[in-house]
Amino acid sequence: MTINRRTLLGALTAAPAAALVSGQALAQDTAQATTQASAPVTGLPPVLHQFSIGEARVTVLLDGHLPLGTQLFANFDAEKANAALARGLHQMTPAGLQIPVQAYLVELGDKKILIDAGTADLMGPNLGAMGAGLAAMGVNPSEISTVLLTHMHPDHAGGLVAADGTAVFANAELVVSQVEWEFWHDDAIMVSVPESSRGFFQMARMTVAPYQNRLRLIAGEASVLSGFTALPLPGHTPGHTGYMLDSGGQQLLFWGDIIHSTALQFAYPDWTIAFDTDPEQTAATRHQMLDRAATDGLLLTGSHIDFPGLGRVLRQTEGYAYQPAPWQFGL
Repeated sequence: MTINRRTLLGALTAAPAAALVSGQALAQDTAQATTQASAPVTGLPPVLHQFSIGEARVTVLLDGHLPLGTQLFANFDAEKANAALARGLHQMTPAGLQIPVQAYLVELGDKKILIDAGTADLMGPNLGAMGAGLAAMGVNPSEISTVLLTHMHPDHAGGLVAADGTAVFANAELVVSQVEWEFWHDDAIMVSVPESSRGFFQMARMTVAPYQNRLRLIAGEASVLSGFTALPLPGHTPGHTGYMLDSGGQQLLFWGDIIHSTALQFAYPDWTIAFDTDPEQTAATRHQMLDRAATDGLLLTGSHIDFPGLGRVLRQTEGYAYQPAPWQFGL
């Protein structure tokens, strides 16, 4: 299926995701088909952050940003939100809190591994810069050996596919949870949900379709690549998955969408959002991972933690706090 304005708007404007980009068009007319020789590049400048974990070099690729409206939070309390915002520098705009969308390139040995793939041009003009980031690094999409997906929402899987429906990463194996894959490809589930939510299923299927001949479905906590262990983190989606990188005696947890709002959800972990498939399980998984991260002093990163999204979790009297890591010099 060709991804163009018609199919995109049919998928997204009918879905609750439309609330994510309030006041903005969800998509513009699709440009000429992107070839497999280069990842989709929008007009946004490349924004990168690099650091080392043992023998691995990790690059955070900022895909862009989007507003998270307060109406999307369950249990939202304006007084508590204002108190949390007052402790930091986050600003509430009329559209909501701005949150980043990030993907990752991990270079380990002779392998180039992506964790998530950004949005390409599927979610409006303030997103889609991941391709520019790879280009700025001199990385050709054909060099990517593996893409590890945390889940199949369009801000994580959209960059997998070019405008003509072909695979952007022509030589990459796609690794995704079997639970995740089966959920989004289950016709019975799709027809059982409100029509306004079916766009998520259509988008998930379109973005991964070109990879079916080089797809690896994973189950449970398991080694997926040398140095990478998959960790099931269900709730936000049924097969939402984190990845632990182990290299040279150091660890880094890529925890996907455990947190959407740095400003609010570390302080108030029970505040789920409208895009959580199972809010109760989402909150339980978040509590579990926040406790583990704080107890073990884990270094972690997340797709929507304030860029560059590298830090650790601190336990507070009420809730938790995020401590960003300092800049790493001498790479």
